[in-house]
Amino acid sequence: MSENILSHYQFKQADLLQQALTHRSFSRSHNERLEFLGDSLLNLFIASALYERFPQAKEGELSRLRAQLVKGTTLAEIARELDLGRHLRLGSGEKKSGGQQRESILADVVEAIIGAMYRDSNFESCESVVLTWYQQRLDAIDLSRSAKDAKSTLQEILQAKHLPLPDYQVIETQGEAHKQQFVVQCELKSLGIKSVAEGRSRKIAEQKAASELLARLESDK
Repeated sequence: MSENILSHYQFKQADLLQQALTHRSFSRSHNERLEFLGDSLLNLFIASALYERFPQAKEGELSRLRAQLVKGTTLAEIARELDLGRHLRLGSGEKKSGGQQRESILADVVEAIIGAMYRDSNFESCESVVLTWYQQRLDAIDLSRSAKDAKSTLQEILQAKHLPLPDYQVIETQGEAHKQQFVVQCELKSLGIKSVAEGRSRKIAEQKAASELLARLESDK
């Protein structure tokens, strides 16, 4: 197994990476202890990043944002962006039932890898890699729109005006499978406007495209 399956980090201790990728169905030497460690580190990394980026945000806002960023769905998205599923070590039963794509397993392995990176290096190096994974998600946060995401806010505005919902389309994918960039168009046909944005996942690209349209609608008021 390559110690360099992550684009931003190369493991010095191959056994740590192997353990991080090992589900309990495969071996007694599995990733749950590393997952425990990674979960705590992730919460600290994200809390610190939000604290520094948003000095005016209240505790409740920071807590909601952190919860969105560290939830299982988000972690599973990151696992897919890193193409971790094909490297998982699963028991035959889990493998046959599609464990490589199961959200909970993918989320757990991201936390385990964070724990493994910390054990393999140090706090600062681990934090740097994790924040690289989260860069686009952190950049997409706009506190002026409260805790709601851009897609939800745009949908509510259109519904309030009795207008059709936005049309999202992937117009291009770039890069190799584990480093893909999605180019998404968000169009408001009833208003004759559209925006195009890209991101490491379709969801991120859609949020950025929706955010651009929101900014345009607000500037036209």
